[in-house]
Amino acid sequence: MTINKKRIATILIVISALLLVPLIAMQFNSTVNWSTFDFAIAGIILLAAGLTLEFILSSVNKKRIRNILIILLILFFLLLWAELAVGIFGSPFAGS
Repeated sequence: MTINKKRIATILIVISALLLVPLIAMQFNSTVNWSTFDFAIAGIILLAAGLTLEFILSSVNKKRIRNILIILLILFFLLLWAELAVGIFGSPFAGS
């Protein structure tokens, strides 16, 4: 397994761009109200998903298995994001 520095840099740039969206929206709209903690959690989740994606891409050689793992990663990320945002499962750390 080799570390692809260009792909890691791309992941970090995409994460930064995604976190800029709510930051800019907060300047123009009062309905977007993120705290520093919200940005930190979003950054951690996005970084974990990005690094997991990098691990899958660099270590899994079979295309079919790689595609299945990427789909599972995306589904897990979206379910976790939705749970933290609105609490679709009603867990103790769900949003309101």
